[in-house]
Amino acid sequence: MRHDASRRRFLTIALVTAATAPIALRAASAEAAAPAALPKLPATDAAAKALAYTENAAAVKHAAFKAGSSCTNCNFFKGAKGQAYGPCTLFPKNTVAAKGWCSAWAKKL
Repeated sequence: MRHDASRRRFLTIALVTAATAPIALRAASAEAAAPAALPKLPATDAAAKALAYTENAAAVKHAAFKAGSSCTNCNFFKGAKGQAYGPCTLFPKNTVAAKGWCSAWAKKL
């Protein structure tokens, strides 16, 4: 009878290990694949110039500027709330200022 209990225990451990291994491997690979921090978008960048990007929306004097608009409330800005800089889908290799603005601004949905 002792032999049966050991076998059941072994099978239980083996099944639990087999079931959780893919989850553990996926979590480990996600951590390893985490992107490095992106650099800030330089004002000298060609795309930034073309879209009249500025890090300070309060100083914008552009015909397309709407009062109260900034990267924080733009649909393209993907930064976390309260974050000073964050990713933008228009500038995938850089981060933009949350208080910034560009002429491609579109109200966040």
